[in-house]
Amino acid sequence: MMNLRWSATSPYVRKVMMVAIERGVAESITRQPTDPWSADTDLPQGNPLGKVPALTLEDGTTLFDSPVIAEYLDSLGAGPSVFPAAGPERWAALRLQAIADGMCDAAILRRLENARPEGEKSAAWMERQRVAVSRALDLLEAEAASLGDGVTIGTLAVLATLGYLDFRFAHEPWREGRPALTAWFARMADRDSFRRTAPPVG
Repeated sequence: MMNLRWSATSPYVRKVMMVAIERGVAESITRQPTDPWSADTDLPQGNPLGKVPALTLEDGTTLFDSPVIAEYLDSLGAGPSVFPAAGPERWAALRLQAIADGMCDAAILRRLENARPEGEKSAAWMERQRVAVSRALDLLEAEAASLGDGVTIGTLAVLATLGYLDFRFAHEPWREGRPALTAWFARMADRDSFRRTAPPVG
């Protein structure tokens, strides 16, 4: 069994678990709930960056971060890979993953900044992150027709990211003015891997 340092609210964890489900290896993973922000966490013993996800293999090796874990899990599964073979399709999928992960980075940075004490927050920094996410959403809207209904690491990453925006930033509805991306998400969000990895409500 592999051991995954796991948080139900992390979009990066959600992405790798979606890969595991899509590739049929989820049952080979023990999920260890982990609060990376806890002062007494032992997470840095496996991942010196102190982040989730971190996947410990049977031989004791720990893999991080989510793109590496996702590709490793993909290598174990049966059936079609979510990482296309070398060529244009692979670069398109990796590009999508980079867009999605970058959106998550910006959204989380903004959320953490907003949690700082009054007087220490930077409105300019938070606005920079908000605008970055908005620009990326506009790009996805413009390219929505090319996303298709297939499953790649790119489309899974985008699903996880849009789900995170719904979870943490529901007060800023990303669907407004983006009908093509909204329609694509509505179709793809019915996948079993997306439904099974939803963050807790409330």
